[in-house]
Amino acid sequence: MRVLGIETSCDETGVAIVDAEAGLIAHRLHSQVDLHAVYGGVVPELASRDHVRRILPLLREVLDEAEMEGTELSAVAYTAGPGLLGALLTGASVARSLAYGWGIPALAVHHLEGHLLAPLLDDASLSFPFLVLLVSGGHTQLIHARGLGDYELLGESIDDAAGEAFDKTAKLLGLGYPGGPALSRLAETGDAGGLRLPRPMLDRPGLDMSFSGLKTAVLTAVQKGSHAPAAIARAFEEAVSDTLVEKTRRALEASGAPALVVAGGVAANRRLRAGLNAMGAAQGVPVFFPRPAFCTDNGAMIALAGLRRLQAGAVDEGLAIRARARWPLAELRLEEAAAGPIG
Repeated sequence: MRVLGIETSCDETGVAIVDAEAGLIAHRLHSQVDLHAVYGGVVPELASRDHVRRILPLLREVLDEAEMEGTELSAVAYTAGPGLLGALLTGASVARSLAYGWGIPALAVHHLEGHLLAPLLDDASLSFPFLVLLVSGGHTQLIHARGLGDYELLGESIDDAAGEAFDKTAKLLGLGYPGGPALSRLAETGDAGGLRLPRPMLDRPGLDMSFSGLKTAVLTAVQKGSHAPAAIARAFEEAVSDTLVEKTRRALEASGAPALVVAGGVAANRRLRAGLNAMGAAQGVPVFFPRPAFCTDNGAMIALAGLRRLQAGAVDEGLAIRARARWPLAELRLEEAAAGPIG
């Protein structure tokens, strides 16, 4: 059983094939970072146009690498949401057309379900139930994953996502776009203990988080000019990491989950990984991360999520092209894939 996955939710075009026995057998990813850097952020119309240009050449490369024809696939999975609607529709339209032409099922996949299953690309020992810390540019959530399609939101950021806070803080420090990775590199050169920023919402119960206030604290530090940019970057990264680690520890205790999955672009952050691994060891809970290349958006995680849903008997009915810009993960159900259009 082999599934083709197509990811076009934002500014990466990803195409991959996952085999039920052999795992990931081919994947390609094109990033639009250079395209959007001049504008300081993602321009939705440009993102959609670039997906149109890139998706079919990437598809041909993936099929060639897998040494197979499209008709040999079992299904085509595509990101149906959440994301930029125009970008989503590009991938969804191509996926639907390919599935129809090849005479195989199509599967509309939730982008965040793809992320939380991504560690399975490298470690098949992971099994439900588990706690998920999902940290990206658009989402920071703690999720109790009880089974495929059975997800309970335990807590989330009430304002900026962690990745968004990284990018905005990097902009305050003059680091350009995308700022998160640049800020992390700068933080590695900062003095330890030179500056301490607040750990938001750790002084109150609950699992929700907030990161917008950290931007204000960074702005104040920049305006005072008493600390080097590297020291500010390190203090910011430490504050975010400490907050996420502590909130995750509390969520593990509240849920009783026997394992922790950390997914999303910020999951590649080395300071956060070290903190969560240390916390997991102290709690006696194994921690699973995707490899760094699969922390950001990619077609492999969509193919894997599609494969898992296909194995569970969920396929789309009819020829509707499904895309939804906003789609809370808690609304997802296993049977929804066969229930018709979602947006």
